[in-house]
Amino acid sequence: MTGVCFIPSSRRSAAAVTAESFPNTMDVPSILLLNIGNSHTQMAEYSNGRMGPVRQIATADLNSEMLPEDHPIAAASVVPQIRERLRNRSIFFLENRHAAAAGLRLDCVDASTLGADRLANAIELVQQRQLPAVTIDFGTAITLELVDENACFRGGAIAPGRMLMRRALHTGTAQLPALPITAEVPRAVGIDTASSMRFGVDRGALGMVREWLRTLNDGRALPCRAIAVGGDAPFFCAELPELIPGGDDFTLRGLLAAYLAAL
Repeated sequence: MTGVCFIPSSRRSAAAVTAESFPNTMDVPSILLLNIGNSHTQMAEYSNGRMGPVRQIATADLNSEMLPEDHPIAAASVVPQIRERLRNRSIFFLENRHAAAAGLRLDCVDASTLGADRLANAIELVQQRQLPAVTIDFGTAITLELVDENACFRGGAIAPGRMLMRRALHTGTAQLPALPITAEVPRAVGIDTASSMRFGVDRGALGMVREWLRTLNDGRALPCRAIAVGGDAPFFCAELPELIPGGDDFTLRGLLAAYLAAL
């Protein structure tokens, strides 16, 4: 998708695809939302109280020429050098200082190194008002964010995603092959090197997430809701019924809530 340019809705026609609107924000001008990850960037426009379709490009291809001039833009970025690349656009970058206005407390743990995507996820959990809850974001890394019943961020977990696990095995050894990720869940132990890697990585990743949730809910009178987001979420949702799909705009909605609270 190199060279794709984002055109605000005032100059294009697009259907709103989300089932839920933000209340009392119909008078907010349209804003372009960016969730800038290590591998991919999500973008969508919020306008007239609705979230538009979510599009995805490679983060390596993202540049300022793709973004409209003189148009509000908000971003959650985990790529530090992106600010320099987009320096000629006026962008609201999500930071920890925006959390309190959006209803999220960060005083319960050391959140000084909390990534903007994880911050946006935690903010969206607060906006949904069904706490305690966790978000598990299945991307390059698998991250978990826990927000307690008092809307306080309580920490989480970070581990490599399925693709990163595969890449580590390939680059860290002399003979293990590079394998793509697939939606198919291995049902039996591997019968050759490739299938053994798939069984080990994919079943291991499922077991890891299952253990996270078991540990989180151990001894809790009120179990945590578990929201699954990110590009690889469907793989995990298919096997872990305790996961609730959060939709492809979940992180963007948390970013939007922070932006609106900061106005």
